[in-house]
Amino acid sequence: MTCRYFGISRHTYYFWLRRYEQLGPEGLRERSHRPLVCPHATKAEVVGKIIHLRQHYHFGPEKISMYLKRYHDVRVSPSGIWRILKRANLNRLPASQRYKRHTERWKRYEKQKPGHSVQIDVKFIEPIKGKRKKRYQYTAIDDCTRLRVLRIYERLDQKTAIRFVDYVLEQLPFTVMKIQTDNGSEFQAGFHWHLLDKGIQHVYIRPSTPRLNGKVERSHRIDDEEFYRLLAGEVIDDAKLFNTKLHEWERFYNFARPHGALGGQTPYERLRQLTRPSV
Repeated sequence: MTCRYFGISRHTYYFWLRRYEQLGPEGLRERSHRPLVCPHATKAEVVGKIIHLRQHYHFGPEKISMYLKRYHDVRVSPSGIWRILKRANLNRLPASQRYKRHTERWKRYEKQKPGHSVQIDVKFIEPIKGKRKKRYQYTAIDDCTRLRVLRIYERLDQKTAIRFVDYVLEQLPFTVMKIQTDNGSEFQAGFHWHLLDKGIQHVYIRPSTPRLNGKVERSHRIDDEEFYRLLAGEVIDDAKLFNTKLHEWERFYNFARPHGALGGQTPYERLRQLTRPSV
């Protein structure tokens, strides 16, 4: 009579009756239809690596996918990584890391030859608490390959900038044709004529347009996110030790860190690709 009244089969009636007899009213609640075993599910070890990269480095799905492929030989699609982050409630970055929409977009560009254009800029390093000594990170980045040269100095002037550019020319494995800087006091007449004497063109970007030096500016943000923030509070009050740590980071950036703008290649891999002799 119950089956006729509700329009259900005898099998369904006895199924729910047994549930009620075993578990009471709780047994009548709808249960998850999720399978007990999923052979295609991402392993817990890989999920842990994804969450670690997100929490400690604030990497997005594309960058996490590159790291897993390069360092762990694990292939997970960016969309799959995004779903894992969403389940862990980590799909949104902190406010300071989120993409900011621009009202006016600018055209991205890239030189096709190593050394055609090298961007140089200076990053101020906050002094250690209780100390008055200031330090400055001088940075040079090749527009084509993204190879970088970094150095810490205690002064911000033209003599130091000249020392740095001479160091850059020694370190880069190709001929530099042009150097691009902002209009800072450290890049004025003495620096300008020093480059011209070496046969290197020196150009200034337009005032108040740091985006024209966008590659070096973006690399400074990477330094903040992946180097300075991860010093774990380590106090460095020795310029030589500071440069040693910075050199380790420079080598990692050039030889081991996959670069999103290079399709997952490292800057050195891009350099080898461009300078490989054609058969």
